[in-house]
Amino acid sequence: MAKKLLKQYEILLFKSEEDFIASKYLLDGFNNHNLELNLDIIFFHMQQSLEKLIKCLLDFNGIKFPYTHDLEELIALLNDNNIIVHGKINELLPLSIFAVNGRYAIINDDLNDAEKYINILDEFLNFVKTTVDK
Repeated sequence: MAKKLLKQYEILLFKSEEDFIASKYLLDGFNNHNLELNLDIIFFHMQQSLEKLIKCLLDFNGIKFPYTHDLEELIALLNDNNIIVHGKINELLPLSIFAVNGRYAIINDDLNDAEKYINILDEFLNFVKTTVDK
C-alpha cells in the first residue's frame, strides 16, 4: 500500500501540533509536578507552534514565505494576502523573542502569560485545522 505524500502545509500543521503539545505538557509539568525548568523552553515551543501555523496558512493559500522566525513579518504576509485569521493572533506577537533569544539567553516572563498564550494558541490551532481541513 502506497503512503500518502503530505503537502507542505500538512507537515507544518503536524509539526505545529507537536510543538503545541510539548508546550502544554511542559507547562503542566512546571505547574503541577515540580518540573524544574526555565519557562523560556515553554515559550520557545509556543513560538515555534505559532510560526508553523502561520506558515501552514500561507502555504495552504499558495503564498511563498521567507525563512524567518519573525512573527510580525509572517502575520503581515497573511494580512497583505487578505488571509483571514483568528482575531487574537496579535496578542501572541511577544512570543517572537523566544524564537532565537530564548534558545541562548534566559528571558524571564511570568506564568500568567504562559497560560494566556496557551489558550490563544489553542484557539488559533483549531482555527487553522478547520481552515485547511475543508
